[in-house]
Amino acid sequence: MPSCRLAACVACLLLPIGMAAMPRQEQPAMTPERWYALQMQAADKADRIMRQADRQKTLLGRYETMLSAMFEGDRNPAFPVIFSQYLAWYQTYIGDYPNAAASFSAQGVQQPDDHAPPLASGMHAQPAVDALARLARGRQAVFFNEAHHLPLTRTLTIELLARLREEGFDTFAAETLYARDDKLQARGYPIEGSGFYTNEPLCAEMVRTALRLGYRVVPYESERGDGGDARERSQARNLYERVFKAHPEARLVVDAGYGHIQESGKYLGGQSMAEHLRKLVDIDPLTVEQTMLVPHADATHDHPYYTDLVTRLKPTRPLVFIGGDGKPWALREGYDVSVLFPPEALRRGRPTWLALDDLRTPYRVDGEGLCRADYPCLVEARYADEPDAAIPADRLVFDPPPSSGPAGRGLRPTGGASVSELYLREGSYRLVATDAQGRVLGRRSIRVRGR
Repeated sequence: MPSCRLAACVACLLLPIGMAAMPRQEQPAMTPERWYALQMQAADKADRIMRQADRQKTLLGRYETMLSAMFEGDRNPAFPVIFSQYLAWYQTYIGDYPNAAASFSAQGVQQPDDHAPPLASGMHAQPAVDALARLARGRQAVFFNEAHHLPLTRTLTIELLARLREEGFDTFAAETLYARDDKLQARGYPIEGSGFYTNEPLCAEMVRTALRLGYRVVPYESERGDGGDARERSQARNLYERVFKAHPEARLVVDAGYGHIQESGKYLGGQSMAEHLRKLVDIDPLTVEQTMLVPHADATHDHPYYTDLVTRLKPTRPLVFIGGDGKPWALREGYDVSVLFPPEALRRGRPTWLALDDLRTPYRVDGEGLCRADYPCLVEARYADEPDAAIPADRLVFDPPPSSGPAGRGLRPTGGASVSELYLREGSYRLVATDAQGRVLGRRSIRVRGR
């Protein structure tokens, strides 16, 4: 596993948000230097808790360890700001996407250098899938960014992989894939040891989709455990060595977090992975920004442009904005195009964007039967031709409040219901329900029909 601190650096950049969340009487005495020091202390503790959680033998056991730590309390005001991001990763791993989005919310703040709103600039909204496929034509590389705690920002990449393959793209690289899993390409699906974010089913589905479409899948994560500019430089070097040095004509699709893909400006006190890569190879990637115009669990955290555009356009699919000259609009410098995601809609406690624009179908699961009403219960759906070691196509947790006695503390997945839905492509699957100790509560073979 990469150093947790590397991912937590995103939270460290959110210093104004964290300080705004502190009690007002504490804010005047809190200097940026003191706040940074508190963040580092919180990150150290978060790393220790994560290592403790990883000693649990099951994913559900790891999640419960993380959840308990969140409610233990800590006098360091930076701890909930930092640790909420760590908890959100585990909530995505168990398929609890609404609570992940609520646990860690990176507020969309309007910056002085934000470009003018797209509609005021004469831009026209277009479906992102079609527009991005057109914009990628003739490019040697397409870079997508994502918010790691918000797998909504992985959906468009999954949907576009087939279109980009048709355009001649042949190589796919994803952040935090581990080079040590040298059997991934031949195996055709990720396992727990394949990467860090691939423990989340949609991220695993992104890698699985690339493999099934015939992409050469390349890990590029820094293996030195460093951070900041050193990590960016190492990532770029790995992409050059593993992609372009041996295959100079390769056409590359990259999935990376946040500002790793920005093409200009300082990043973490240095330069981004994309900037370092352009020093090594002469490419001009299409950089697709997907983390700024997204819905938040707390609507007051939405970027002001997002609020206005959603009110005016009422989108039901991801959109981008294109001018009359065919050029795309981006919210900020350093990116070629920004994506506007529609507001989230929940069905049986789960977001409907899990359908991947109808590539997948909701399949009803009753926890009373499959889990034998033994809660909390993890339900996983694996492709019938993949073993138990494979990361499932989808998973969810049932943990309804008890019918009698105190409800206890905790965040209830699926809104506390004992009936929900898995989102699955057409095909055959094995459903397995387990408890936190790994004991099998129920099994079922199913066939899912497409829409």
